[in-house]
Amino acid sequence: MTRHERDDVGVLPVAAQAQGLAAKVAFLRRPDSYPEPTSRVDTIEAHMSWLFLTDHHAYKLKKPFRRNGIDYSTPALRRLSCRRELRLNRRLAPNVYLGMVAMTVDAAGRMAIGGSGDRIDWLVRMRRLPAALALEHGLAAGTVGSHEARRIVAWLVPFFAAAARASITPPAYRRRLSKAIAAAAAELARPEFGLMPAGIGACAAALGDFVAVHGELLDARVRAGRIVEGHGDLRPEHIYLTDPPTIMDCIEFDRNLRLRDPVEELAFLAMECDRSGRPELDAWLFAAYRELAGDDPPRALVEYYKAHNAFVRARIAIWHLDDPDTGPRQHWVDCANDYLDHTRQHLARLRQQLEAGSNEVERVPRGDRQGSDIKPAPRAPR
Repeated sequence: MTRHERDDVGVLPVAAQAQGLAAKVAFLRRPDSYPEPTSRVDTIEAHMSWLFLTDHHAYKLKKPFRRNGIDYSTPALRRLSCRRELRLNRRLAPNVYLGMVAMTVDAAGRMAIGGSGDRIDWLVRMRRLPAALALEHGLAAGTVGSHEARRIVAWLVPFFAAAARASITPPAYRRRLSKAIAAAAAELARPEFGLMPAGIGACAAALGDFVAVHGELLDARVRAGRIVEGHGDLRPEHIYLTDPPTIMDCIEFDRNLRLRDPVEELAFLAMECDRSGRPELDAWLFAAYRELAGDDPPRALVEYYKAHNAFVRARIAIWHLDDPDTGPRQHWVDCANDYLDHTRQHLARLRQQLEAGSNEVERVPRGDRQGSDIKPAPRAPR
């Protein structure tokens, strides 16, 4: 074993052990730390990582995070996670994820990127894309239309078609959804968060009732082999309107969270577009999906998936209150409440669809075609 491989067994010299997260972040903030020239370094702190943006590249450093079944607590675990992130994200962003590079430290305690000292951590190195190409930016600027929505779907449809099928039974799929609903409800109802427990309970009950009473719609998706290893986090900030589109930042830490119905993936994206004040994306996304995938999901199923994902995202938003380093408390409370508002909106539409006879009603609500009073929401959690 060479000296620079000791991170894999958790044995490091004193100089290496002294380099904690704060020291690594301070080093990575400096333009002269990088192998390529850069005029500046912009930083973004997320819940489980730091992102450092040079003029032409992005470097991701995972935090020593250990919570909710996610374990990045050692350099070896972070190295494994970086490898998995590269492999999975190259499926939809092959030209962005360039590789892994080690952070090292020499005997004098001097850190380097890719140096010859002891390896103390790992970075994912990516090509930086222009912010103006982000779907999030286009939604805010009003420059995204049906053509862009179709391009996104056209990139995703063959990905879903080629993805590994989940080995899951209809009852197991229902149980998984029910478990996610119960876990989100329990977390959101924690008294210290100050959210409205009655509203949370009503949302959880309505979501659970759909799974129990109308679960045949879910069962049919399983029997048709529609549950695949997908992306798992299809939000506007992860999509860039390059040619072809670039879709980044899939869920890498839990395969179960990537096992999704493509309709759920698109419903999640449509829900996030709703939150950005662009509900018309829903109609465009699903029109393209029906045509290109030959799959015509009931509108009630779409509304259920939108409500379910909004409820789960409320839970993820409120989790940030357990980490004081991720921003002001009120921001995350507002974000969670906004997701809960959208949960209720989609549940109301779901009720309308079921009352009208789910499979026979029109696929796109008239209100969505004409716009709505949904306003842009607080920034979503990462």
